[in-house]
Formats: sequence, structure tokens, C-alpha cells
Amino acid sequence: MLRYISKRLFYMLMSLFLIVTATFFLMRAAPGGPFSSEKQIPPEIEKNLNEYYGLDRPWYVQYFDYLVSIAKWDFGPSFKYKGQTVNDLINEGFPVSFFLGMESLLIAVSIGVLLGIIAALNHNKWQDYAAMVFAVLGISVPSFIMASILQYFLAIKLGWFPVARWESLQHTVLPALALAAMPTAFIARLTRSSMLEVLGNDYIRTAKAKGLSQGQITVKHAIRNAILPVVTYLGPLSAQILTGSFVIEKIFGIPGLGSHFVLSITNRDYTTIMGVTVFYSILLLLSVLLVDIAYGFIDPRIKLAGGKKGE
Repeated sequence: MLRYISKRLFYMLMSLFLIVTATFFLMRAAPGGPFSSEKQIPPEIEKNLNEYYGLDRPWYVQYFDYLVSIAKWDFGPSFKYKGQTVNDLINEGFPVSFFLGMESLLIAVSIGVLLGIIAALNHNKWQDYAAMVFAVLGISVPSFIMASILQYFLAIKLGWFPVARWESLQHTVLPALALAAMPTAFIARLTRSSMLEVLGNDYIRTAKAKGLSQGQITVKHAIRNAILPVVTYLGPLSAQILTGSFVIEKIFGIPGLGSHFVLSITNRDYTTIMGVTVFYSILLLLSVLLVDIAYGFIDPRIKLAGGKKGE
């Protein structure tokens, strides 16, 4: 296990190096500059700003300085937020996005797995059709459309929840539901397909022949083996959902990391764009690593070193 984690950490560092490099040069290739705007500033002021932030240095010097700052976990100052660094923005916005993401992830996993199990156990019955209709709608409807529908019916028409803002636990319900809609549908389809495959295996028929109840077979044998595709999906999903949906946070006026990212794009705040991108990449890589490690605990037949079963 330790050797496997060390190997994966090395690959993660190499991947992160490539991501940082690509992000840096893509920002340099983007048209305009961090101080470009509709209202032109005097050339003297722009020159002083470029000198203050080190943008007048050769590209290789800026690149090396950026690598060093990333290694020190310093994403640099924000070009648009006065007196704030990118680290300040991440520290301020990520806890909000993390709370919203955890709530959405809990909803997606619990409801999605439950719907998939119900659909598989009632294959080709009305429960199966109802669950799959919900899954198709959840995947087909974009999150910003789902957010608008929830706001209109549950907030404006029925008055059950606030329309927007981030002030209490009640304010988190609608954005969490909107953010969890598509993952819930996808997890339901994954669980159903995997459960149907597992329920057709010989050891399930053997368990039935031994007189085990449907509940015992489902809990002790089927779910544990059928959950692996869902765990695989949870890796990238966790990184995506824990950082928050950029669109959802904008619609509901949530001061999370996604909101800062959207504003940084419109404001040409290049350091914030690069910092949030690198931070998101680190979360994604760590999530994938944790998922791979979780395989060994869910199914002991999986060998992390070789990635094979039954050896």
C-alpha cells in the first residue's frame, strides 16, 4: 500500500506540473492583459502596475517564479481584489463551496444509489421505468435550468425556500438540489446497470438456493459488488461538486469559490484564474487517489499494485 501511494503521489506531482505549466502559458497566450479593460488606463500607470507585479520580466523568469510560489502554496496577489491574495479568496470561498458540495454529494449518493437498487430489484416494472425516467430527465436538463425550475416552483410559487442568498441552512436546499440533480441521475443509472449484472451472477443464484432472503442477498452480496462503478465516478465528481458549480453559485448569489472564478474571468484576473484552476486540479488528483485506495477496502480481491482481481 505504501509503495503504491508513493508511486501515485509521484505521478500526481508530474500531472500537477504539466497542469501548472499549461495554465501558465495559456494565460500568457490569451489576448489582452490583466489591466486591459474598456476604460484604458494611462500607459505610465500600466507600466508601473506591470513592474509592480513582475509582468515586465521575461517569460521564463515569471514561469520559474510561479513554480516556486506554487511549491510554497502561494498563488500570488489578486489583480482585481484590492489588498487580497488568491489564497485569501480560496480560504474565503472554498468553505462555502465545500459545505454546498458535501450536501449535494450526500443527496446524490443516497438518492441515486437507492433509486438504482429499487430499479434493479424491480426490473421491467413500473418502479424501474419511473426511476429511469427520473434519471433521463436529470441528465438531460442542464443544472441552470433545474435551478430556475426549483426557484420558480419551490420558492416563488410555494414559498417553501428562499429564492437566493446564503444566510441559513434553508438557503442551501435549492442550490444543493440543483447541483445534485445530474449526479443523482447518473449514479442511479450506474447502480441499476451494475446491480443487474451482479444479480445475474452464479453466487447470487447460489445464495438464493441456500434460502437467503432478498434483503440479505441485496445487502451482503449484491450492493458491495455493484457499488464499485459508483465509487469510480465519485472521484472526479467529488472534486467537481466540492468546489461548487460556477453557474449554480452565480444563480443563487452564493459567495463560493465558483463565484470568484466567474468574476476572475470577466475581470481578467489571471492569477485568480490560474490559482483556482491549480487548486481544483489538486482536489481532482487527490480524489482519484482516495477512490483507488478505497477499492481495496470495498473489494479485498482488488490488488492495488497490479489492479487485478483474484490474485
